[in-house]
Amino acid sequence: MKQLLVVVDMQVDFVTGALGSKEAKAIVENVVKKVREAKAVGKTVVFTLDTHETNYMETQEGRNLPVAHCIRGTEGWELVPELRKLADGCRLAEKPTFGSTMLAHLAGKDGYEEIELVGLCTDICVISNAMILKAALPEAVISVDASCCAGVTEERHRNALEAMRACQIQIK
Repeated sequence: MKQLLVVVDMQVDFVTGALGSKEAKAIVENVVKKVREAKAVGKTVVFTLDTHETNYMETQEGRNLPVAHCIRGTEGWELVPELRKLADGCRLAEKPTFGSTMLAHLAGKDGYEEIELVGLCTDICVISNAMILKAALPEAVISVDASCCAGVTEERHRNALEAMRACQIQIK
């Protein structure tokens, strides 16, 4: 059975940078362990990178979230240091918005039957990608490891998990 681990936006700006939080910092060790385990058993690992350009504040997202973050080429755009070496040999998928249709295309084209998501933020990018994957691959088992995710707030994290559960995404 082909298995894929999607590590969503574990970037400096979401952990310790412009939009960082103590909740995001708290999951880094869990995500590192999850990636190590996935690689050890031969799962494919894809890291998504929230990627904005210098005109971010002029975009719709920038007008609604006026905090410059994950600007291509900056330290905040990079994966957190704990994951950088683990990303060697893995696929990186830049995405200019919350969800990635390219990720769904990749997962479908390569025939993944089990897809697990971890990362940030549960209530924005994790849920967006999980829903896109579920819609594109309705027979694939899509899951989210709650211990490897953090939301903008704890309440929004829990709400996002419940919304995904309602859409037949397994919550671990």
